[in-house]
Amino acid sequence: MTLVWLYLLTFVLFLAIDYVGLSYLIRPVFEREIGHLLLDDLRILPAFFFYAFFIFGVIWFVGAPALSDGKSLLWVFGHAAFLGAMAYGTYEFTSLAVMKDWTWRMIVVDLIWGTVLTGVAMTAGVAVIRAVT
Repeated sequence: MTLVWLYLLTFVLFLAIDYVGLSYLIRPVFEREIGHLLLDDLRILPAFFFYAFFIFGVIWFVGAPALSDGKSLLWVFGHAAFLGAMAYGTYEFTSLAVMKDWTWRMIVVDLIWGTVLTGVAMTAGVAVIRAVT
């Protein structure tokens, strides 16, 4: 049951933090670079699938081992950030490879954001679960 709570908590934290980042950091950069390609309204279902699956993977590879083996929060942050860099990097570098208007500015901003976001959300989730159990 602890992993279910960790999943739910991390999912909510990730969404809340990402909403702020998408609104004030990512969207302005993407609007400047590829505004003509962006939808006016977000497609919620594909976004939900990414978040749900991605958080599950981060819990699987980082959260569960951290709780069962007593890994440090620095370990949690580093490993989660690495997974974030892999996921966001895959998206960004694939986009650069196949889309003509993709820019290095978009890659740098989104890759750093996804890396830090994943590390922070997972670390906070583990820290809260440890504090209440």
